[in-house]
Amino acid sequence: MFDKILIANRGEIALRILRACRELGIKTVAVHSEADRDLMHVRLADESVCIGPPPSTESYLNIPAIISAAEVTDAVAIHPGYGFLSENADFAERVEESGFVFIGPRPATIRMMGDKVAAIEAMQQAGVPCVPGSGGPLGNDDSENLRIAREIGYPVIIKAAGGGGGRGMRVVHSEAALPGAIALTRSEAAAAFGNDTVYMEKFLENPRHVEFQVLADEHGNAIHLGERDCSMQRRHQKVIEEAPAPGITMEQRRRIGERCAQACRDIGYRGAGTFEFLYEDGEFYFIEMNTRVQVEHPVTEMITGVDIVREQIRIAAGEPLAYRQEDITWRGHAVECRINAEDPETFLPSPGRIETLHVPGGPGIRVDSHIYAGYTVPPYYDSMIGKLIAHGDSRASALARMRTALSEAVIEGIRTNIPLHQRLLADASFQAGGTNIHYLEKLLEG
Repeated sequence: MFDKILIANRGEIALRILRACRELGIKTVAVHSEADRDLMHVRLADESVCIGPPPSTESYLNIPAIISAAEVTDAVAIHPGYGFLSENADFAERVEESGFVFIGPRPATIRMMGDKVAAIEAMQQAGVPCVPGSGGPLGNDDSENLRIAREIGYPVIIKAAGGGGGRGMRVVHSEAALPGAIALTRSEAAAAFGNDTVYMEKFLENPRHVEFQVLADEHGNAIHLGERDCSMQRRHQKVIEEAPAPGITMEQRRRIGERCAQACRDIGYRGAGTFEFLYEDGEFYFIEMNTRVQVEHPVTEMITGVDIVREQIRIAAGEPLAYRQEDITWRGHAVECRINAEDPETFLPSPGRIETLHVPGGPGIRVDSHIYAGYTVPPYYDSMIGKLIAHGDSRASALARMRTALSEAVIEGIRTNIPLHQRLLADASFQAGGTNIHYLEKLLEG
């Protein structure tokens, strides 16, 4: 096992990683920007290194500074968390070339999964169901592209191979609009991602977002931990996540989960990963793979009892998976609300000093957060300040516990989106389960 790990992130995920390291008896190094000197994990880490000014481009995205911090502290491995450099193949490569262990997949795997065309081709070969589409990059022949679109059926969506997070995509409803949409998406992709490759897929109009969690080691073992429903989204950003996904049968879980695990074996995947699907009319359609730990991993941990971050570290240290597929069982239901420092109606960020904080508790309640009374939320980073997770024997029980926890939570000094979560948990359609990815935005528009 590693002697010392550098945590190349901030906020709640950095604290989550630190706790896993402590449980494993591993020393920790916290890197931080000048604005983050008072973060909780910085206070708790064995060592800390300031890596630059507040802007993330000069600190958390500063690869030479992070590598240097690992060198001067004699860290053995680097955990990237999520966001920032977690899916940057160049960073993973630099880490390994510098003699450290990257806690995540191999650089080549990250690069392949970051190219959506290559990822889809790999999934098709592994038998993972994909959205009907071009099956590869689009060329410059308008007549051929029109033929492909006719075969798929309108509406179609043009996507950038290097895109993600809702960026680099355009929906097309007619033949007349197709050539211009392809050209425009190609131009935008080149500017945003340095890669003008685009591809075409059938546009699913009212799907749900259902994703499968996997773990794989370098010894050829791979398992899945079941699915999560992340359909409650605003501007492609998840707001509430839950596991298991409402309405998904055990047979569907077994069938799709095993295909995801087999895909991991086929591509030699290492670490934690998530296969994201659109789900419509009883069918799953692969859209992308995230080669890192997800923000919403706690709901899966709550229903399976598997510590995903701990397994990431064990796998990176060369140890075999601690679980076989037959060891995995799913107990009850878990829901996660992302707590953001933002106005619940305008969604404008609300940085500032937290004057009063009361964290909810009780059976089945988990809070993953780095904030404390007196902490100042900086204006430079993502507005998420924590995650509230509720687990119960049933979905109804989990939702009831979440409603109670939200009513107990007190965060004064800044505005948060807790009122939005309370509104959603009182919503009849959400309570029934199975809302699609457009539901929240339509609700807010109304």
